[in-house]
Amino acid sequence: MSLENTLITLHKEQAFLQDLVTQILAEAKMYGADAAEVGASISVGLSASVRKGEVDKVEFTQDQGFSITVFCRDKEVAGFSKGSASTADTSPAAIKAAVEAACSIAKYTSADSYAGLADAGLMSRDIPDLDLYHPYDLNATDAIDRCLEIEQAAYAYSDLITNSEGASVSSGSGLRGYGNSHGFIGVYPSARHSSGCSVIAGQAEQMQRDAWFSSEREFSRLQDPAIIGQISAERAVRRLNPQTLTTRQVPVLFAAEIASSMIGHFMGAIQGGNLYRETSYLLNSKGQSIFPSYINIYERPRIQQGIGSGAFDGDGLATYDKSFIQDGAVVNYVMGTYSARKLGMKSTANAGGVRNLFIDSTEGDFEAMLKTMNKGLLVTELMGQGVNMVTGDYSRGAAGFWVENGEIQYPVHEITIAGNLKDLYANLVAVGTDVDQRGNTQTGSLLFESMMVGGQ
Repeated sequence: MSLENTLITLHKEQAFLQDLVTQILAEAKMYGADAAEVGASISVGLSASVRKGEVDKVEFTQDQGFSITVFCRDKEVAGFSKGSASTADTSPAAIKAAVEAACSIAKYTSADSYAGLADAGLMSRDIPDLDLYHPYDLNATDAIDRCLEIEQAAYAYSDLITNSEGASVSSGSGLRGYGNSHGFIGVYPSARHSSGCSVIAGQAEQMQRDAWFSSEREFSRLQDPAIIGQISAERAVRRLNPQTLTTRQVPVLFAAEIASSMIGHFMGAIQGGNLYRETSYLLNSKGQSIFPSYINIYERPRIQQGIGSGAFDGDGLATYDKSFIQDGAVVNYVMGTYSARKLGMKSTANAGGVRNLFIDSTEGDFEAMLKTMNKGLLVTELMGQGVNMVTGDYSRGAAGFWVENGEIQYPVHEITIAGNLKDLYANLVAVGTDVDQRGNTQTGSLLFESMMVGGQ
């Protein structure tokens, strides 16, 4: 499809989505809702996978749908009752049925004095182009060929690669829109492409699995198929012949590809929902030093082509740069309109979560982080959940490598790592420059001073 035709199609779909949101809001008003908000989307995509040289799946998707939330003022009790409904059908009859269903549900819900839209004056007036829309005309044949190239590269890496869980490629693009009865309607296009591989290395009775993937806004920026295959194979082979450890207290280095989970546990603890429900180990933590003074964690939601970029949040408020940790201390919670009202604060324009989260690096690359740790455990895989959000207690299954004299000695498995998150954060030694840029949270490897490692 030519660029001109692509732009014409995009403009038509944007106009369709804006008209759809407008129609749904008008229907809600006619049905008697005091306020309403609508989320709508259109998406298309193609994905393919192969396993052991054979086509496993080719799937084409084309979806559209919307959700409607209505707010009905309670005349006897201050606040709004709320009802929601969603459907993949965008016909006039389906719109009417969804609005009726949402309003009917609202009749049976209790009034909530904190419910309702964000103030009209806070609606975003600035919706810049964040360069998120880079569709790619991927066909099934090219997708399968790319999958085969990835898997073949993995097998070619070593004779120890004995099996495959498959190689995959996907490409998708679409439009998302949000509007409410304040008159705000925002629609933006985006695209996302990925490819990956998971293989099994075997030696005698030993078998180890590992994987690798690449994800980008532009298809052309995906890692070369051969590199993806080689990395997945290398990661599987290096895990062969693992040993167990005796129980011990040692420094622990989280590899960059899993380190984001540790940042995620912190961000979850400062989410407004967990704070007003009092189900967080960081209650009343604003202004408190949680990390060492050299740690900064912040959000940059309007980065061009950012994986998590967005110009407005789920309440229609303009997103903006902000810090959550500054010089080690909590300076902001993660709040949408509702949780902010419950806490007696102002929204941080984070309804729907954070967008493009970063933590400043304090150390060198991965090899430098190993040297800094000197002796301890490098964790490359985590298993299970094992996080108590109320107490901050942390315990998860893990696998990785034992390190001595700043160098990897041998792989380890069948261990658990444990500690309290508040203690771990307070004793974060260093953040590497080996930043994993594939996700919404971008961090280098994280070195913690000490954790309990449970083994034999």
